Amino acid sequence: MTTKTTKIIYWSSAIFMSLWFGASGFFELTKNPVVWDITLQLGYPSHFIYILGIFKLAGVIVLLLPNRLLRLKEWVFAGMFFDIIFAFFSKIAVLGFASTIDAILAFTVLSITYLLFRKIYPQELIFEKI
Repeated sequence: MTTKTTKIIYWSSAIFMSLWFGASGFFELTKNPVVWDITLQLGYPSHFIYILGIFKLAGVIVLLLPNRLLRLKEWVFAGMFFDIIFAFFSKIAVLGFASTIDAILAFTVLSITYLLFRKIYPQELIFEKI
């Protein structure tokens, strides 16, 4: 795969994940009934929903900055992975497997995005800008 193709796929998937997490964060902060009802049904407290919303929107901003804050992007990817994994297992435990399709799709796209991020920005480049 050429560098240009890698970057196109990376930015396409990064934009997709940013839209996904941006919409989710927005709905959490605006108390959208669909998001709030499911999250409360999963057993999470209401103050946790606000915290998720703030961190999701902050993560989207960092993720969309080209060639900046590379180490912080690593943390954003980690946070997104944790969010998706917790959502997956919470939904399996409370709502059943059919409700986890969105988490499986998000995990797949995020994995591709992260692998391409590491291909574009090798570890040496990420950690040299301390």
